[in-house]
Amino acid sequence: MNHDIEAIFLDVGNTLRIVVEDPEFSQNAMQELMTLVGAKESQAEFFAKVEQRWKAYRKISKTELVEACEADLWTKHLLPDYPVERIAPLHGKLTRLWRDRDGRRVPRHDAKETIIELHRRGYLLGIIANTITETEIPDWMESDGVKQYFKTVILSSKVGIRKPNPEIYWMAAREIGVEPTKCAYLGDNPVRDVEGTRAAGYGMMILFDEPATTAKEPPTGDHVPDHVIRETRELLDIFPPRNQ
Repeated sequence: MNHDIEAIFLDVGNTLRIVVEDPEFSQNAMQELMTLVGAKESQAEFFAKVEQRWKAYRKISKTELVEACEADLWTKHLLPDYPVERIAPLHGKLTRLWRDRDGRRVPRHDAKETIIELHRRGYLLGIIANTITETEIPDWMESDGVKQYFKTVILSSKVGIRKPNPEIYWMAAREIGVEPTKCAYLGDNPVRDVEGTRAAGYGMMILFDEPATTAKEPPTGDHVPDHVIRETRELLDIFPPRNQ
């Protein structure tokens, strides 16, 4: 246990929330997206084209550790062949539908109770997440009743930089008012999350063992977390009440 940690930052995708496959939900999202932009080709043709552009964007994003705002994502990267005046006003909705094609995103069963208890124990809480949407995480926090427990929310889509750039971690620490050495981070990526947390000089890194993430980006052994957990509530074994 570490009694020097004052602030705990958490990732969201595959950490606090997971994707549940729902073919009907995904199909409806894809159809609505095509209807919104007025696509004329078949669904297969349209999404094959956008998927190719998406992969090209992700390569740039991950290499340069930058994130486009939603409007630029759609008008410059994913649908540059569509009229800007049609696409730009729809960017927020398009991003949500693009993500919904993967399935429903739901909180882990023990996420909310753990967040509340960590807050009760005296820790400042924040979020640092790589995400292309500016609204999905704030909307989830509001609907799940956890918004009030987080003092800082740093989203790559809003600040323009991505993990593992240490600046995004420093930005979060500055906003919450705690030195990096007294901050901890929980994330599921065994490479990016560990590397960024270490580079930023955070006092602790906790890795959420998520098979879906590890299958895509297996650990290299270059960066080792302080703890590995498989349930969100295991954070309570690491962080005791601060008044003790």
